[in-house]
Amino acid sequence: MHDTLPTALNIERSITGQTWQWRGGNGDVRSSQDFRPDDLVTQLLLSRGAPRAELEQYRNPTIRGFMPDPAVFRDMDAAAERLAQAILTSEKVTIYGDYDVDGATSAAVLIRLLRELGLAAGAYIPDRLMEGYGPSGAALVKLAEQGSTLIVTVDCGAMAFDALAQAKTAGVDVIVVDHHKCAAELPEALALVNPNRLDESDAGAVHGHLAAVGMVFLLGAALIRTLRGHGYFSDRAEPKLLELLDLVALGTVADVAKLQGLNRAFVAQGLKVMGQGRNTGMNALIEASRLTRKPICSDLGFALGPRINAGGRVGKSDLGVRLLTTEDAEEARQIAGELNQLNEERRAIEAHVQEQAEEMLAAQHNRAVMVLSGKGWHPGVIGIVAGRIKEKTGKPSLVIAVDDNGTGKGSGRSIYGVDLGAAIIAAKDEGYLVAGGGHAMAAGLTVEEDRLADFADYLDDRLGRDVSEASAHKSLLLDAVVAPGGVTPDLVTAMDTAGPYGMGWPAPRIATGPVRIIKCDVVGTNHLRTIVAGDDGRSIKTIAFRQADSELGQTLLAAPRDRKLWIAGRVKIDDWGARPAAELHLEDAAWIE
Repeated sequence: MHDTLPTALNIERSITGQTWQWRGGNGDVRSSQDFRPDDLVTQLLLSRGAPRAELEQYRNPTIRGFMPDPAVFRDMDAAAERLAQAILTSEKVTIYGDYDVDGATSAAVLIRLLRELGLAAGAYIPDRLMEGYGPSGAALVKLAEQGSTLIVTVDCGAMAFDALAQAKTAGVDVIVVDHHKCAAELPEALALVNPNRLDESDAGAVHGHLAAVGMVFLLGAALIRTLRGHGYFSDRAEPKLLELLDLVALGTVADVAKLQGLNRAFVAQGLKVMGQGRNTGMNALIEASRLTRKPICSDLGFALGPRINAGGRVGKSDLGVRLLTTEDAEEARQIAGELNQLNEERRAIEAHVQEQAEEMLAAQHNRAVMVLSGKGWHPGVIGIVAGRIKEKTGKPSLVIAVDDNGTGKGSGRSIYGVDLGAAIIAAKDEGYLVAGGGHAMAAGLTVEEDRLADFADYLDDRLGRDVSEASAHKSLLLDAVVAPGGVTPDLVTAMDTAGPYGMGWPAPRIATGPVRIIKCDVVGTNHLRTIVAGDDGRSIKTIAFRQADSELGQTLLAAPRDRKLWIAGRVKIDDWGARPAAELHLEDAAWIE
């Protein structure tokens, strides 16, 4: 995939079988006497796609600098006007959200905004096990019968043809705010706001990487502007939409949306709002996650997001929305504690399913796409397990939980360069699936057990070439090479300036060496801890997560202590000791011949 990039450190084949390449030009600063951290920041920004003329804007991503006019999106003005009428006439409105973090934060943003605008909207989050993904016709009709005249679906609805047709027959208006891939034909809705509509304007389509919560934020901006036009704020203050950016940041990172353009601004500014502690529920979530400092970007994906997700995966689907919208500190602590406990249960269930799924891998070695299924698997953890299988195999992976009736609910994760969501939609259109949808890197589906083999063959035929091309040349991209003594907290601080990092805006990866292993052992659950020392006398602690039984882990455990090597990974701050130190999250290593 990166044949045109120059080789770094002459590493053509590392321990994991990868070529090391420079991401954005030679970053070997081991002997540079006049190197400045700002030079590295500039290189990091440019190599991730920042235009040279806009470097300052990318150094400090602001909402003003990146936000489009919401009106560029199809149906946005119609959605804003309908919501405005609901506020002006005090209608009963229900927000129908997905059960994941993006759905929970999307619903929370809209509920909190409407509350500030004088309308107490209700929330409806479907049960993952009983109702499945997306709006159901039965649920929409029931909400209409209970008095809702307007329903806004968030993070779902783009493919809900039958459900929205039933809602229309029941006489209730539905606005869809989504970001998942759409078919050429759209379901019947009063408005369907989605940058991934096939008929979206060019100005709107460039924002197709936004999570649903980002689209909800833009709808909020459009709504405030519409109400301003109606004179609604002549005797009341306008809500401060930017104060909801903590929720936008959480949903964006947890949904693994690309941190490019507006998303970078959402996360950078959202983390600042989160640090101010305005949201009672968010504060309780941070406390339950045992964070003792202000959250950073990685915390959103690895600490806060999984706890919100746990409600929808193995517990009560509405816990996340309730937590993020409550103003009651005691209620927030109780819900956060319950989510924390559910997250522990989720981990145990996940480990069981993952173990069984990995036992099936040998029979799948010739597959371009891993399709693993099992009866009795909990559908709430299959997405996480699919991600683990993808990491282990380097191939797109689908994990499917089959119920007693022979119906499978599946979740998939893809690799860069392979559009899994489009393949799933096509498989549904071809009759292999009951339902399915998603985006390039993740997808969900429903399939009958007797169609699994045909479905797996279809994916191999459709995606085989893409997977082969994506896997043909495995490479590890490096941003810099530093001497062991240069692996310091100051280096981490400097590189953080080019953040926030995440999907589509990868965290910097450095190499250091030559080093030799001083100590190497297994800690925790399959993690590899290694202490290495450089020729400059400096030692570095490294940790390789879930790699103890991998080729990398086994090689390092058996490595002679006098043999030198290069090591590569991402530098993080280790603040467990009396003084902060830098540690390397090890991803690869290569022998020095």
